[in-house]
Amino acid sequence: MLRQQLNDALKAAMLGKDARTVSTVRLILAALKDRDIAARPKGVTDGIPEAEIQQMLQSMIKQRRESISMYEQGGRPELAQQEAEEIAIIEKFLPRQMDEAAITEAVKAAIAVCGAGGIKDMGKVMAELKAKHSGTMDFAKAGAVVKKELGG
Repeated sequence: MLRQQLNDALKAAMLGKDARTVSTVRLILAALKDRDIAARPKGVTDGIPEAEIQQMLQSMIKQRRESISMYEQGGRPELAQQEAEEIAIIEKFLPRQMDEAAITEAVKAAIAVCGAGGIKDMGKVMAELKAKHSGTMDFAKAGAVVKKELGG
């Protein structure tokens, strides 16, 4: 489904002569093809699953956010703007992300499920969150909330 959305978006962007979207979707498709090829020796012949594609897109967004901060520190606002535009394009292919309140609620529920009592249980809580909310939660934000809730 996500692969089809990417291919459709590329075609639409090419027809609409939207250069930024064309280049960004091509980058995504190239990274996807690399991941598919890397997975072949492991017996995955029909491409990586949707969850892995979502993780790849999340990591691409994370890379671009890091680049934005570096460009802003280096006084290159035009490059930071380009990265921000790419983030907006990539985010179109991901499920809507949870807001702060929803993350806090999910963290509290995960702590209750795991019976976590302190910061040493953070790994268990994060594993529970990743199992239930993969693709819809920013785990960097969730990690900070887990630390706060567990008293770290």
